[in-house]
Amino acid sequence: MPLRWPAAAIHLLALGFGPGAVWARARALGSTLDRAGLQRVFYADNWWGIAAVLWIATGLLRLFGGLEKDPSYYFMSRLFWIKMALLVVILLLEVGPMITLIQWRIRLRRGGVPDTSAAPRLARISYLEAGLVMLMVLAATAMARGYDLPHH
Repeated sequence: MPLRWPAAAIHLLALGFGPGAVWARARALGSTLDRAGLQRVFYADNWWGIAAVLWIATGLLRLFGGLEKDPSYYFMSRLFWIKMALLVVILLLEVGPMITLIQWRIRLRRGGVPDTSAAPRLARISYLEAGLVMLMVLAATAMARGYDLPHH
């Protein structure tokens, strides 16, 4: 199928820069948050957001687009559900940073100075999200090799 390879490639390429982007966001949040520092935070955050959109879009395409295995294969896999649970945790964790960073961007555009007191918490969340993505990779690579957790 013509879309199978590009969808898989985009999915994996996003994996190449997504964890690095959220890690870079965490590092930037731990540095001086002057205008240049905030721009570094926003730049890394943009790449983290791009990676997330690409993962979700290509993941849904691969799952329901008939490009890979039948969806029932995934739905029967405990590792798939662990992967999806990890994704949900990442998405829930990201709500706070997303809202805060949007507010900071708006404040800067209006000529104000954002309250960056939440930066250490946002950095910890970002590091945690990077770790959770790595756990998703472990689950995905196990699935790709035919492994699964036993059903009781």
